Amino acid sequence: MPHLSFRSTLLIAVLLIAGALGAAAGSGWVMLQDFAFASRQAGASALRLSAAMQQIDERSADMERSARQYAVLQAPALRERFDEAYELAQIALVDIEAELPVAAATTKWRERAARLAAGFDLSAPPAPPADAVDAESDLASFNDRLAAAIRSHIDQRNTTLLDTLERSRDRLALQVLAAVVLAVLLALAIGWWILRPLKHVERAITRLGEGSFAVPVAVGGPADLRQLGDRLEWLRQRMAELETHRNRVLRHVSHELKTPLASLREGIALMQDGVLGGLNVEQLEVSRILDTNARALQERIEQLIGYNATQFDAQHLDLRPTALRALVRDVTADLKLQAKVKDVQINVSGYAPPVRGDAAKLRIALSNLVSNGIAFSPHGGTVRLELSADEQTARIDCIDEGPGVAPDEVDRIFEPFFRGTRRAPRPDKGNGLGLAIVREFIAAHGGTARVMPAERGAHFRIELPHAPQAV
Repeated sequence: MPHLSFRSTLLIAVLLIAGALGAAAGSGWVMLQDFAFASRQAGASALRLSAAMQQIDERSADMERSARQYAVLQAPALRERFDEAYELAQIALVDIEAELPVAAATTKWRERAARLAAGFDLSAPPAPPADAVDAESDLASFNDRLAAAIRSHIDQRNTTLLDTLERSRDRLALQVLAAVVLAVLLALAIGWWILRPLKHVERAITRLGEGSFAVPVAVGGPADLRQLGDRLEWLRQRMAELETHRNRVLRHVSHELKTPLASLREGIALMQDGVLGGLNVEQLEVSRILDTNARALQERIEQLIGYNATQFDAQHLDLRPTALRALVRDVTADLKLQAKVKDVQINVSGYAPPVRGDAAKLRIALSNLVSNGIAFSPHGGTVRLELSADEQTARIDCIDEGPGVAPDEVDRIFEPFFRGTRRAPRPDKGNGLGLAIVREFIAAHGGTARVMPAERGAHFRIELPHAPQAV
């Protein structure tokens, strides 16, 4: 099925499943038809045998009565009546023999009936022979034997029909079960053949959304899904080219800006040092403003270059089992001086199991997050770091006492250069890249960084998958 479309695949799957179930239903219908036909034949045969047996019983009584009367009256009409009854009994006997297998009862009945007929010989003495009376009694007894044989035949045929019905039912149950199993296997096979490439498409879109363009997009399955995979591969290549071009332009622009900016700062320094002559108070103030803005501009350029390097580093990780508790202690130790300047306390609590990560990059991400909390906390505030875990992930919650994140800015707070409307006590600090770097590095580890609801301050949560083995 490598060249079938999604719609054709579904149609074939439905037809195959319907065919399997239809075959089982058709087999059951044929079985029921055969059983109904056999039942009708058995019923008709039973009716014919019963009618023939009733005819023999009635004609046997007529024959016996005619024989007794003839023995007394010697009337020829009685012989005619006997012959008529005997002929009708013979016809019924032929019908019975056509339905029954070879039965000794019918042969004996004929022999006894022939001996009874011999008593009508006019040359014989008026009294019927002694064995005629025996024949009369034997004829009735053979009727009973013949009726018993007929009942046995009917019972045997009914038992055979019931046995056939039982076998047909069992065979039908097996066929239905086989059809259902086949339908389920077909559904699973078709579902796997269709859903597997959809998973590939989902993963490819996720990678593209996360900015990972290194892995080629390969999608199998139906033809239209393959075509979708080809378009995604084209999109991946196009986005990779655009990303490369963007980084190249960013590097060139940054370099081109740094060169005249360095000259500008040197010129400002010469002016402030009085190399070009003395400056009055107003000129000195202007030079200081120019120097401050030039330094700020240079810092922004360097940060922009650094963020570009961060995006590259996020795709090249040295993954090893990393103990989060020790990592948090190291980060808080590095930021002790910054926290002391603002008189901010950093409290660490809880425990989280090791994760598989790049310790250096996780340290940068966590350092940016805690530094952000310190920067936004008021003097004398507290930044809390709480470690916890569930069955699949390890968590680090960073909670400060600052102005928090506006509800309408939660989705944008991790965007590069977005600083939010709720500023730190020193709004000149920060460039909106710290949280963006946090998201880049955490996403590269297969984790998430998000804002949690908080009544006071900002509450950020980092979630990382557990390491396969503890350290």
